[in-house]
This record gives sequence, structure tokens and C-alpha cells, in this order.
Amino acid sequence: MKKDYSNWSKEELIKELRNVEKRKKYGIVWEDKPEQVALLCKEKLPILEENVSKEIMTDKEKPTHVLIEGDNYHTLSVLNYTHKGKIDVIYIDPPYNTGAKTWKYNNNYVDKEDQWRHSKWLSFMEKRLKLAKNLISNKGFLICSIDDNELFSLGLLLDEIFGENNRVGLITVLHNPKGRNFTKWFSANSEYMLVYAKDSSIASFNEIALDEEIKKTFNLIDEKGKNYRLEPLMRSRTETLRKNKPRFWYPIYVSKDLKHISLKKIEGYSEVFPIAANGKEATWINLPETFEEKNKEKMFIAKLEDKKIQIYRKFYEQQILKNVWTDKKYQSEFHGTNLLKELLGKNIFEYPKSLWLLVDILKITSKKNSTILDFFAGSGTTGHAVLELNKNDKGTRKFILSTNNENNNGNGGGIAEEVCYPRIKKVISNLKKESNEKLVKNMPGNLKYFKTSFIDAEPTDKNKREMVEKSTEMLCLKEDCFEEVKKEKNFKIFSNNQGKMLGIVYDDEGIELFKKEVKEINKKFVVYIFSLDESAREEEFEDVKKLVELKPIPAVILNVYKRIFK
Repeated sequence: MKKDYSNWSKEELIKELRNVEKRKKYGIVWEDKPEQVALLCKEKLPILEENVSKEIMTDKEKPTHVLIEGDNYHTLSVLNYTHKGKIDVIYIDPPYNTGAKTWKYNNNYVDKEDQWRHSKWLSFMEKRLKLAKNLISNKGFLICSIDDNELFSLGLLLDEIFGENNRVGLITVLHNPKGRNFTKWFSANSEYMLVYAKDSSIASFNEIALDEEIKKTFNLIDEKGKNYRLEPLMRSRTETLRKNKPRFWYPIYVSKDLKHISLKKIEGYSEVFPIAANGKEATWINLPETFEEKNKEKMFIAKLEDKKIQIYRKFYEQQILKNVWTDKKYQSEFHGTNLLKELLGKNIFEYPKSLWLLVDILKITSKKNSTILDFFAGSGTTGHAVLELNKNDKGTRKFILSTNNENNNGNGGGIAEEVCYPRIKKVISNLKKESNEKLVKNMPGNLKYFKTSFIDAEPTDKNKREMVEKSTEMLCLKEDCFEEVKKEKNFKIFSNNQGKMLGIVYDDEGIELFKKEVKEINKKFVVYIFSLDESAREEEFEDVKKLVELKPIPAVILNVYKRIFK
């Protein structure tokens, strides 16, 4: 029962407070350290501005990917409006807080001597992970790479945010078999991936085989293009003999041409029982009712072998997923550092992840049409992996990458402009590798490049109008409509390759001309219309109401910001 402290004396309250402080708490506790990028959002609201010069357009029928330059706290704030519940997989590789000067808090590098090092890191991560959770779809996943410096703190933090019941894996990755040379104790040669589901009761991994040797055993392909192998339907171990499992003993009937299989006795069909080679009465794997259901899906095949009919079941590609990954393809030196050097012609970024590590974790967690976010994008490995997967399985996955443009560890140039963007451009555009003139294999796609910017947060009419004028990029991102169809002074029309239409009306003077365009195009529109209040001006669109879904701006944006910046 909740205590009522309203009538307690000062002395009683002090005593109670001391008792509370003595109590043990399971979980994680740290001293929250205010962060300037978050405090800024009390006065300024983040928006997106497109850098048109960095747009990559190769094929309008291919997905449009997004790279956002800026602090990822601001990016996540924008995405809380544009992509709430729309992200299927988030992969991040945050700063490991090793004490080396690799990340900043409030514009200062955090080193090993900083007594608040762990509190700053946890404050930094908590703000971003809470915003990130809002973005994940109900069946989606978050994967976070980390090493032993903050593994235990991060696990407790993620348990607190996502719930311990939604932690579905801790993967150990052998990324550096040689280990570190500069250590007094154990030489670390592994890193980790913490995997959380948004809701583990409904989320699921894809049934695939990652191990190449196992994958080779699935050497048959069905009419849908799925790989499978044939396995006997009959069990023959002693514990599965007929006398031990009588319900699994029953006849199956097979036509003369072996093409039709049934549990019904049909004239001219052969009767097949599960009799082992040694003559013992064995059992089938499935009960009759299960067999019947699977038979409707054409899961069984009959073959004539040694003058006897044998029945096989289709066993589709899958693998028991282990949580220790030791394959050589996960080594970061060869498939991270060296690969990036080949792409960009120089060693420009420290410790990129193996491309194949990202490919495999996304194989497990993403669908062919998933949207994948990485808000610690660094060198862009996640984007590269998405393009690789789309190339291999003809998928339409889309990535959103966010990274700052700080000096790249003293190597010159900003991370966004000099590392991440050139890498993605090379992969998308099929440009020659500068180092050895080889070609990157064709992986077509499109890219929009945005940068975070700000407007004043005070809700004056002037600021509301400015928000509307500068909201175009955010609205295009939200609706995935980037192709400009019509541009007028007071309105714009956009579309995408799925036939979706987006209208943005910036001023009352544009309403009539915009409605004329809607009637001529004669398709359903999502329409954002300027309004100083939360009214969507339905009465002014009465004559086209069947063609428009109206949303007031900036109210729909400001309401999200009020919630996350409160």
C-alpha cells in the first residue's frame, strides 16, 4: 500500500528517506548527467534539411535509403514523429566506453580518469534507447554490439527498458582471434551482441541456416524458391517402435506413379507401413491428423527404392542458432577494416564491423521488406549489409543510417561525409575501387542525404509557420514519398513507386489549386495542411473528401515533440 506522507514531520521524513537509501535495489542505478544535446530541445526543435547534392538515384523502382548527418539524439527525436512503430530491426554499435578518447559527452572526450565515466555513458545510452524503443514494430528487434567494458551495465539497462523477458539472446562473436596484446589479464578476442525483441511472445527469427556446410545440405528448391532437403518420414530407433508409440503406426496409400499420397484407402494405391529394414515395426514421425494437414501442403514425397516404396518429408532450411559465433567471416580485420580500405582506397576508419556479421544477424531478424535503423552508423556497415542482402534475395529492405560528422579519430574528414557516405555511394553506384580498380558488384538502390537542423521551440504563430515551411523533408520521410510531382508556391505533391500520393499545403491560398490537382490525378492522397490549431480544415475539402486523408501541421509534429521533450 502506498504511504501517505502528508502529515509526517520533517524529522520523520528525514528518517524515512535514510531508510529508503539503505534498501537494496535490484537493477541499475547511476547518477544522471544532463546532456546538452537533450537540453537544447527545450529551446530548439529538430528538423531535417536535405543535401540535394548528395542524392543518389539509380532506379526509381528500387528502395530509397536514408542517411542522416547529425547527433543521433536529434535524429531519433525526428524519427519518433516519422517512424514510430515502423522500424523492424535496429542494429547499433555504440561507443564502448573503454576510456580511450573515442566519444564525447557535452563536447568533451570521456577518458579513463573521469570518475563519472560510467554514469555519463549510461545517461547517454538511456536517452537514446528509450527513444529507439518507440520506433520498433511489435515484432521487431534491437541488436546492440558491445564489449566487456559496459556489457553488464548495458544488459541491466536494456532489461529495464525492454523487460528481461524480451531478452532473446547474448551472442559471443570471435572477432579478433589473435586477441589484444596490451593486457595484464585475459586477452580479449571476443565481443558481444545483446538481442532484444519488442515483444518476445509474438516476435520470431527467420528459419535459415547460417553455417555454409549445413546450408549445402538443403540442396532442393520448391516451386516458391525455398530450399529444402528430404528426410525419411519413418523413425526406427528402439524407443519409437510400434509397441512404444502405437498411435504413430498407420498405413499410408501411394498411387502407382508415386505422385499422390493419401491416408484414405484408394483402389490401385499401394499400402505403406513404417517397417524398418530389419523387419521391425517402426513408427511415422507424424500423427495421422498432423500428416493429413501437412499432406495438404504437399510436404511428402514417395520414392521407389530397392523395390519398396519409401516416404520422405520435406525439411526446409533451418538451423539451431548457437550463441557463440566463431566463423572466420566475422573477423573484423579482414571483413571490416580491409574491406573498407579496399572500398575507399585508404585506411580511414578504426574498428569497422565485419560486413558478414551484419549480413547474418539481419538474415535472422529482418524480412525482405523490412526497414532497418542504425543510429551509430559509423562507417556504414549496416547500410552495406542491407544492400548486400537485397542483391542476394531480391529484397526491398530499406535502411536509415544516422551518424555525426565529427573528425574521424584524427584521420581527417568527418565520419558522415568522408567515410559513411562515400562507402554507401560506392556500393550503390557500382563505382570502381580506387585501390585496385576492381568493381563492386551491382547493388542498385537510391539514397537521400539529410542533415539535422533546428527551429525555435516557442509556440508562436511565426514559429509554427516556420515549422510548416521546413517540414517537407520530414513529411516525405514519414510517408516514404520522395518523387516530386508538382511544385507550386503554396503546395507540393510527391509520390513513390508504390503509387502513394502525398500533398503538402503550406498556405490557405494554395487550397483551391491543390484540390484541382487532386481531382485531375484522381488518386487517394495523404494531405498535410497548415493550421494554427489542430483543425484539419475538413470543411474546405468537402468536394474531394473521398480522395484525401487530412492531417494538420505543425500540430501533428509538435504533439510528438511535447511528449518526448517534456
